Amino acid sequence: MVRVITYGTFDLFHEGHYKLLQRAKQLGDYLIVGVTTEEYDQARGKLNVVDSLITRIENVKKTGFADEIIVEESQGQKFRDIKKYNIDIFTVGSDWVGTFDYLKDYCKVVYLDRTKNISSTMLRVQETQIQRIGIIGTGRIANRFIPEATLVSGVNTRCVYNPNYKSARAFADKWGIDAYEDIEEFYRMSDIVYIASPHVTHYEYIKQALEHGKHVLCEKPLCLDRKQVKELFAYAKEKNLILFEGIKTAYCPGFAKLLGIACSGVIGNIRAVDACFTKLEDSNKRELIDREYGGSFTELGSYCLLPILKLFGQDYEDLRFEAIEDKNGIDLYTRVYMRYPNGLATAACGLGVKSEGKLLISGTTGYIVVEAPWWKTSYFEVHHENPGDVERFSERFLGDGLRYEICDMLSMINGDTRKDFKLTRGDSETIAGIMEKFLELRRAQK
Repeated sequence: MVRVITYGTFDLFHEGHYKLLQRAKQLGDYLIVGVTTEEYDQARGKLNVVDSLITRIENVKKTGFADEIIVEESQGQKFRDIKKYNIDIFTVGSDWVGTFDYLKDYCKVVYLDRTKNISSTMLRVQETQIQRIGIIGTGRIANRFIPEATLVSGVNTRCVYNPNYKSARAFADKWGIDAYEDIEEFYRMSDIVYIASPHVTHYEYIKQALEHGKHVLCEKPLCLDRKQVKELFAYAKEKNLILFEGIKTAYCPGFAKLLGIACSGVIGNIRAVDACFTKLEDSNKRELIDREYGGSFTELGSYCLLPILKLFGQDYEDLRFEAIEDKNGIDLYTRVYMRYPNGLATAACGLGVKSEGKLLISGTTGYIVVEAPWWKTSYFEVHHENPGDVERFSERFLGDGLRYEICDMLSMINGDTRKDFKLTRGDSETIAGIMEKFLELRRAQK
């Protein structure tokens, strides 16, 4: 008898789950299915599990493919189960290719191709619809988005669009999704549109997606014009749609903890915020070629402005820029100085100048320091006058962090508006307004 084992969350049970179990059963004579607990899913980075463990087990049972169902509760259990149940074949979906190769020393490992374009449940009527995501743009961030989206229950990345169809086709083939040359067909096959195209294209794509009745998740900056951002949020509200700006830092658990500690009075009254984010970028990349909209500030400024706005607010009294420019006029390094009624702030970002990237929050009785990469907040320290008086805080930051914003957006689509304080409409408008002033100054100087 050939004994096969597979594992999964099996949340919002759908056609893809059914076919995976069907093919797993075909690999042998006896199929054991491990259903993960919600606690273990959270520990391994899967978010937004909707169905209870009992419901998920029952849905697996209804397929008739499982000869035995077990519960997966902890890391390392797969190895123990392989030994315990005398397993011949371990199998999971192709999303996990390579991840479980270490088990080849103990049994055969088979990765099954994923089912493209999953539908809603085959076994029951779902209260929560699986949202189909369509991606506009095929660059670096879009490539990081897809594996993150697979770790959020309730969404399925369905298709991609790029005006350069050849690029869209290559991207689709890589990730096992559909590419569309006709943008109307692309919109028809999407519920959520994720915009990962160059900054200057954001406004038109957002407006077009909203006109087609689609929720929108757009990479930062949402737009480079405050009036455009205001118009788009008003239009989304009118259409009863969610417009969501993807500054991932705003949604990561560690950053939320940081803001809570900073505003708790543990360092007294906050009087200064200094945020720095630099990375050395290839001079041939779009960010350092686009003379109109490229450069350090438009690329990284959203991250650095975020903690300033969350701690000091949107009503600054004075704003000043200083930049080191390349010969083509693009800023390689920019410092932004902001004055508030009760404090000062600086935001520094660079693509051609490297600096110690940290976030420093200074108060009347102490300070908080978050070392780079602070925009993926996972650890920070609270210091006081006594050098030995240091409090340390930590929080997990999973993967590339995009799963947090996807999860929060999905919650808002499903009617939970308690998450919108993390990055408000006013925050997005203020960031766009500061970007607009920076670009106006650069054009004037040219």
